[in-house]
Amino acid sequence: MRKYIVFGALLGAILLAGLTLRYQPSSRPAKQAPNLTIDKRPVTFAIHTFDPSAPPADMPALAAWEQAECDSNFVSLANVKARTEILDTTHGMVTVTSLKVTLQLAINIWVPQDASDHVVEHEQGHRRIAEQYYQSADKVAEQIAAGYLGKQVSVNGTDLNLQIKELLQQMGAEITAEYGKKLNLDLAQNRYDDITDHSRNEVSATEAVAQVLKEVQ
Repeated sequence: MRKYIVFGALLGAILLAGLTLRYQPSSRPAKQAPNLTIDKRPVTFAIHTFDPSAPPADMPALAAWEQAECDSNFVSLANVKARTEILDTTHGMVTVTSLKVTLQLAINIWVPQDASDHVVEHEQGHRRIAEQYYQSADKVAEQIAAGYLGKQVSVNGTDLNLQIKELLQQMGAEITAEYGKKLNLDLAQNRYDDITDHSRNEVSATEAVAQVLKEVQ
């Protein structure tokens, strides 16, 4: 098994001015709506060697059947902005006006010092699968975030600022959670390990990756 982790984080900026909460619009990248920004960062990659008798503290723990590890971390940060109409001292109506979702993929491969070329190539196969999924990650995030634009939600309470902040944070969490769910990387990576028996058979990593991408996607 490999670790394929999707981290979610979010920001909600709130400024009360008179009876209306106002926000500055997001930047306008080409071919995207002016109120929706998907910032897809380049993939970061590193390969590390380790002594199996004394693995480094920052290395993920290996399962009993593993010799090496490919750790693929899909990172997402959703920033939701909104306009709020204050109806009275305890009620308001929030309208989502813009979103920015920042994406990144960080891959770290860990192999023992005496690893065979076959084992290294196996882990590189996990890397190629993750990078293939990341190619369309911006489209996935854009589809999810677009569903929140213009969304209206009523809020109530004695502290409307707090209620609005919590609402925007909840929306950001929903976006990042749905992003990880739709990517569904584990299905492909687990299938790859099934085909290659975690690098213990002689199946080519290149052939296995091609088979997985054909079957799963």
